[in-house]
Amino acid sequence: PATAPLLKMMRGPDGQPAVAENAWISYLTGHHEGMANGEGTGKLTAGYGARGSKPTQEGGKIGPEFTFGLTMDTAFEEPVLLIKTAWGGRSLNTQFRPPSAGPYEFSEAQIEQMKKRGKDIDAEKAAKAKESGRFYRFMVDHVKSVLADPKRVCPTYDPADGYEISGFVWFQGFNDLVDGGTYP
Repeated sequence: PATAPLLKMMRGPDGQPAVAENAWISYLTGHHEGMANGEGTGKLTAGYGARGSKPTQEGGKIGPEFTFGLTMDTAFEEPVLLIKTAWGGRSLNTQFRPPSAGPYEFSEAQIEQMKKRGKDIDAEKAAKAKESGRFYRFMVDHVKSVLADPKRVCPTYDPADGYEISGFVWFQGFNDLVDGGTYP
């Protein structure tokens, strides 16, 4: 009973997933198992959760963007544009590391493990430096790209009205949770 109103919001009159009246989404994902990044765009509905082998095709899943976007669509008369980026299996400490966090630093325990395995420490540091922040940069570039031409994604956008960035949501989970060397 407590979540019945939420479920009602998520379903259209025909029982199918609701489609937002004035909320739009640009979703960038990809880069796993050799898949290139791809963008899915459209009115917000189900299918912008995790996607399969083609990032541009509806994936049959929902993520937090679905109910968040439906709620924002109800709350505002103005168009709502969600800009989502998501890649599974990435770490805030490395792949999403923002430049303000500084370079990745291996712990003494990590260096000892590399030595035990006969790894080239300088090569490992160089590889980690290259990997660090890569998906953060993908995310920032995508946001800049969408905001350079919001009407491409949100046809109801009026350049005379401009836009306001009203929030940033970050969900991070498993990879950082299990990284005992970083988060003991």
